[in-house]
Amino acid sequence: MVQNVKQVGPQRFRETFGRYYEQFQVGDVYEHRPGRTITETDNTWFTLLTMNTHPMHFDEQYARASEFGKCIVCSPFTVALMVGMSVTDVSQKAIANLGWSDIRMTFPLFAGDTLTCESEVLEKRESASRPGAGIVSVRTTGFNQDGKVVCQFTRTMLIARDGFSVEDKVNY
Repeated sequence: MVQNVKQVGPQRFRETFGRYYEQFQVGDVYEHRPGRTITETDNTWFTLLTMNTHPMHFDEQYARASEFGKCIVCSPFTVALMVGMSVTDVSQKAIANLGWSDIRMTFPLFAGDTLTCESEVLEKRESASRPGAGIVSVRTTGFNQDGKVVCQFTRTMLIARDGFSVEDKVNY
């Protein structure tokens, strides 16, 4: 997590987060912390909120008969958590998310597991149409508490250059 402090007045400072386009370097890896222990309630709520009717996420008796022997965490919840965990490091200063690709669910998560993740900068380039921004792609990888890779995806974002973020234009 990148934390900066911006002076907003005499002896007054404001905490800021995120990276400007210029601060991304291809090959850098950002470890996103803290991790997040997933509860049964988290999984059930997410499943119900998104109207996912697959019983593997909320019916223990059904799940007991599966190869896993218990309910698994809904995979879009895993992706959503990983995106959220990465915001302060990779997209706090984003103008827009341009897309996710190559999403891979490689090992199941269960209630009680703790998810951590990290993002590697794959590429960056200046925006041809927006002089105040650049395009950054990262590969985010999620791990359970045993270090097993549970999910991986590539995410591309339009990131503000220094001096061009909404944060730079608003005084709140």
